[in-house]
Amino acid sequence: MPLTKKQIRQLKSLVHHLNPVVIIGQNGLTDAVINEIDITLNTHELVKIRLNGGDRDERQAMIDSICSRCSAELVQSIGHVAAFYRRNPDNPVISLAQD
Repeated sequence: MPLTKKQIRQLKSLVHHLNPVVIIGQNGLTDAVINEIDITLNTHELVKIRLNGGDRDERQAMIDSICSRCSAELVQSIGHVAAFYRRNPDNPVISLAQD
C-alpha cells in the first residue's frame, strides 16, 4: 500500500533524527547488504541508509533495487542518504496517521 503525503511527512519528521544504520560501500548492493537491510527493516521499520560512491543515476538504481527487493517504500532521498519504510505486519513499531 503506497504511503500518503501525510504519512510521508510524519515519517520524514521521525527519520530526521536517525543516523544511517546501513552503509553501502564500494562493492555496491550485494546479497549480504540486501539481507542486512531486510533484517533492519523488520526490526525498526524506518531506516536511513547511506549510499557511498556512484553518481546520481547509480544511486537511484540502488534505491529502486532496495525498494523492489525488500518491498520497502522510499520516504526521502537527499544526496547520498535515503530513508526507507516497511511496516512489520507482526509487531508494528510505528503508528502511521490515517487520512
